[in-house]
Amino acid sequence: MIVSQNMVAEAEIICQQSRAMPVLDVKYRRVQIDVGSTPSSSPSFGEVCASETMSTEISRFESVVRCSETITNAVIETSAVKFAPKIHSGSHSDIGVRHSMDDDHIRIDDLSAHVGPLFKRSLPSAFYAVFDGHGGPEAATYIKRNAMRLFFEDSDLPQTIDIDAAFFKELENSHKKAFLLADQALADEHSVSSSCGTTALTALVLGRHLLVANAGDCRAVLCRKGVAFDMSQDHKPTYLPERRRVEELGGYIDDEYLNGYLSVTRTLGNWDFKLPLGSSSPLIAEPDVKQIMLTEEDEFLILSCDGIWDVMSSQYAVSLVRRELRKHNDPQQCARELVKEALRLHSSDNLTVIVVCLSSPDRAVESRSQGPRLRNCSFSKLRSLLEDN
Repeated sequence: MIVSQNMVAEAEIICQQSRAMPVLDVKYRRVQIDVGSTPSSSPSFGEVCASETMSTEISRFESVVRCSETITNAVIETSAVKFAPKIHSGSHSDIGVRHSMDDDHIRIDDLSAHVGPLFKRSLPSAFYAVFDGHGGPEAATYIKRNAMRLFFEDSDLPQTIDIDAAFFKELENSHKKAFLLADQALADEHSVSSSCGTTALTALVLGRHLLVANAGDCRAVLCRKGVAFDMSQDHKPTYLPERRRVEELGGYIDDEYLNGYLSVTRTLGNWDFKLPLGSSSPLIAEPDVKQIMLTEEDEFLILSCDGIWDVMSSQYAVSLVRRELRKHNDPQQCARELVKEALRLHSSDNLTVIVVCLSSPDRAVESRSQGPRLRNCSFSKLRSLLEDN
């Protein structure tokens, strides 16, 4: 998909997702909190247009498919491409209207400084993760505390000098194994209740290579020339492929809840709802993994829990962050503004956002904003000349 940069810069029309129910995503059905409020009708920027839930799901699914096609066509690094991401990031969290904070996150711009050289070939590396706990914060806290061991020390990372398609396939398998290791660790951890769990979303940047893994309803969104590309799929019972998988394995969906109780279909932990190891369970921990080669068109990546996506679309968030970056190039401030906007739109969940900048922001819009003043000046001169004559 090729989109004119002028179209994006001049329009940046944002579609606001409307929610049918005021009770927003709560992982456990029995702890729903009805805040009885709806999004404000006067957003702080852009034009917000309501969209049907089904069309929004289809649109985001098509976005993932398009991004997957890009990945397929650009997995092998070539010497012709000289782009290297200039990474800096920021994050912000807020408890929102909840009584407890169950989110956690990881933000590491220089991974090798934390875990040493990961591969035989030295490449710049960064790692980010968002964990949205339910049934308490213990599962999310445990995974964050043990993330370096689970994702990098015990997960059989590929060790080869050749950075090729085979390497990336091994890297994908390694990350999938890490999620399953984390799930098993929670099963064996006596300090974490078997009814406690967490969604998990991770992003690994290795040179120009980006790998995103997701189990649950957090979401990663890539901004490419102002256009939002979903790098993950929300694992909700309403997502048709997940619903089919659940029902084929003997589970059921009741009022958009897995087995009438859980609002996601993939988590780490929640062993009260999973079948014994080795059995096929409707609730699983295996992540979806997507990979892409970054180019100069890729501006930044947003990782966030579902508290953000309950009240705004991927494009809405991308346009807000893009506009803020052009003002100050501060991802920390962008993350804060995104959380602030979600609160203004009455999100009823905990809120956690990470913004990862991949390249310097294009400030073309700022220079174009001078246009009206220049045109006014020209008209004034013309009028003066006419009056003189």
